[in-house]
This record gives sequence, C-alpha cells and structure tokens, in this order.
Amino acid sequence: MRHVIALDVGGTGMKAALAGAGGELLHQARRPTGRERGPDAVVEGILDFAAELRAYGEERFGEPAAAVGVAVPGIVDEERGIAAYAANLGWRDVPLRRLMSERIGGVPVALGHDVRTGGLAEGRIGAGRGADRFLFVPLGTGIAGAIGIDGRVEAGAHGFAGEIGHIVVRPGGAPCPCGQRGCLERFASAAAVSEAWAAACGDPEADAADCAKAVTSGDPNAVRIWQEAVDALADGLVTALTLLDPRTLIIGGGLAEAGETLFTPLRDAVRQRVTFQKLPTIVPAALGDTAGCLGAGLLAWDLLDNTDRTEVTP
Repeated sequence: MRHVIALDVGGTGMKAALAGAGGELLHQARRPTGRERGPDAVVEGILDFAAELRAYGEERFGEPAAAVGVAVPGIVDEERGIAAYAANLGWRDVPLRRLMSERIGGVPVALGHDVRTGGLAEGRIGAGRGADRFLFVPLGTGIAGAIGIDGRVEAGAHGFAGEIGHIVVRPGGAPCPCGQRGCLERFASAAAVSEAWAAACGDPEADAADCAKAVTSGDPNAVRIWQEAVDALADGLVTALTLLDPRTLIIGGGLAEAGETLFTPLRDAVRQRVTFQKLPTIVPAALGDTAGCLGAGLLAWDLLDNTDRTEVTP
C-alpha cells in the first residue's frame, strides 16, 4: 500500500503517522522530543523516529514510504528545507530536509511550519473544508495564524505570513518578547489568560481552563479577565479579516477548548466591530492535536503529486 510518513515535531513531544493517499492515518506513534538532551540530539531523535516508521511501513504494507512531510516550530525556510530557528528546541539552520532524505533512502521530503501545516489540514479536511479563503488561528502559549487560499497556505515572502499574535492591539501595553508592546498574544493567548487568572485568584497553578470554569459559575474576576481577552482577540481578528477577507475563521488551541464560553462572546464582539467588512463564519477547529500530523501528510502527498512546492508548502 502506497503511503507517506508524517511527522509533527513539538517543543515537548513528536506525533507521527503513516498516511494513506486519502489522508487517513494508517499507523500513529508518539514520543518525547527530548529537548533537554540538546538540539543535536533532538535532530537525531527525529531522524531515528522517521527511520523506524519507514521500517514499520515497509514491513506492514510491503513497500517503504514514498515521501515524508515534517512540521516543525519556529522559523522555517521551506524553499531550502531548513529549520532556521526554534527557541524552544535550541536549533539554528538545521538542513532537516537533506538530513531526512539521506536517512530514509533519498525519498522526497517536505518541510513546513507547524501552525501553517496544521492550518493546511484544517482548511482542506477539517473545519475549513470547502472554504476558498480561511484564516486558522490557534490560541495556545502564543498566537499564530495560517492564511488559507484555494487549498494552500500562504507563507509570505520571508515565511512570516500569518503572525497575527504580533498585531498591536493595546498600544503601550504589556511588553512582548518580540520587542513590541501591546501585542495580541500578550492579552488573548491561553498563556496570557492563565497568567492573569492565576494572579487574580491567588493560585499560581491556575490556568485558562480554570478561568473558563469560573466564568461559567459567574465569578466576576474571571468574567472580567475573560472579556478583556475576548475584546483583545476580536480587535486583532477584525484587523486580520479587514486585510484578508476570509470566508471562514477557524479558532483552535487550548483556549478554544472552552467551547461556547469563548465562541458566543467572541462572535458577538467581532460582529460589533465590523462595519463594511463581511462577517466570516467563526468556527472551532475540528482536528485537535492531530492537525499538524495530518497536514504533514498532505505536504508529502503534494510532493508526490508533482505540484509546485511553493503552492503547497506553508
């Protein structure tokens, strides 16, 4: 059976799969990234994981994987196949595509940015399926975005397209590690809500999920913190939809797990802010933490379909 290897490399864990031609996951596996062992060990671990998957596929399906798709965090040079920088993994300028291809028999390898790769999957086979234009925004430790256009994801001229978390929504506000003040992710990420709620309730272990629960029970401090996050998020999203005019706005990540506690006030806040803009459909992401792996599989199949990589690799 013809299949590809899909790898989604995160800061703490790696998710992998063997994916069939229809995007189905034929086999799944996980293991720690092992960043505490240093960047060289992380790279070696990724290559070893891929080699094991190749051997498993050959034994199980009678032939080795035809291609590999890899999603990684940080700054990614997709055109040259280089993982340029990832603060949480400690690597710089890793020629991951070449190393991967050498390790597993010279098969083609596609390298993508983790959020844009997840967005590719959400757009093609997830919550954005059928939408010609979509914006995927996961709300996690930070906030990133994937701009979907006709089944592909736009990377931008330098690989930075979609960095919605660094739209300034509160000028002069909290400093951001990027060097600006008042960035969206300092107010509306899961990490920002967790920090604000932990301070308000006096429990350093409290997080955004705890805040959401307190909102549903009517805690006034929780309601205030949550609404401030929703308002900041709506400001950032309206800026984005003014520029991009998406048909569907897909919200994922940890904060989206609050369900309608997030989506009801967020839809209202966005609706109140639009004037001439067309209001997009605002929906929760559908693929959860498998999106990156599914997207990596799509990248690999796109290579085999002989499609121009700039059209398919975010």
